[in-house]
Amino acid sequence: MWVGTSGWQYADWRDVVYPAGVPQRRWLEEYARGFATVENNSAFYRLPTTETFAGWRERTPEGFVMTVKASRYLTHLKRLREPAEPVARLMGRAVEGLGDRLGPVLVQLPPDFRANVDALDACLRCFPRGVRVAVELRHASWWEEEPALRAVLERHDSPLCWADRLSRPVAPLWRTAAWGYVRLHEGAARPWPRYGRQALRAWAERLAETYAAGDDVFVYFNNDPGGAAVRDAVHFARTATSLGRTTSVVPASVPVA
Repeated sequence: MWVGTSGWQYADWRDVVYPAGVPQRRWLEEYARGFATVENNSAFYRLPTTETFAGWRERTPEGFVMTVKASRYLTHLKRLREPAEPVARLMGRAVEGLGDRLGPVLVQLPPDFRANVDALDACLRCFPRGVRVAVELRHASWWEEEPALRAVLERHDSPLCWADRLSRPVAPLWRTAAWGYVRLHEGAARPWPRYGRQALRAWAERLAETYAAGDDVFVYFNNDPGGAAVRDAVHFARTATSLGRTTSVVPASVPVA
């Protein structure tokens, strides 16, 4: 299991996750000392240049994996219409810049995007062979298209993202690929938005029951306020390890109280 957080540049992580005196320009290096993977959400808001992607590659160690969230231009503005050009632009920059650091791509559709399996299929066809693409769907109409939707995702070896909010799955827990992708957005514990130990164990057990020990599963904590994501990621990894699963490295100690 690859365990990390959704992003690394959060102002309230200063002096909480990142030690005093570490400048913000060095936060990625500091993050990569403890974690082996990160989900890069900044690409969603503004597509980075090839040079920016290359800079991230240079600042992370060999073996580090950076997942890239697809640009909102493709998912929220174009709403998957005419996907070839935005996908090619994203992949051209990310592949050239990140090189061997490039992990999966996350395609997250808007909450008001109703089911359109053909449009999703056309989008996934645009990604180069060998690039892993996970899909996060958020409108309930998608689940009504189960046979067709599952067929498309399985054909492209694209996992349906298992998302969580308030310690509850918000999408069907279908396995549609040889690998998995999980996003934990907000826990129900205190202080907000932390996940409780029971919720973290439930997710670890769920994944251990669904995926074999050798399967890649990417687990990212998106409950970033106050550094909650870092603490929860560490506890989740420890729990998964106690269940006999191997995880990517996480900080040796919990960095936030």
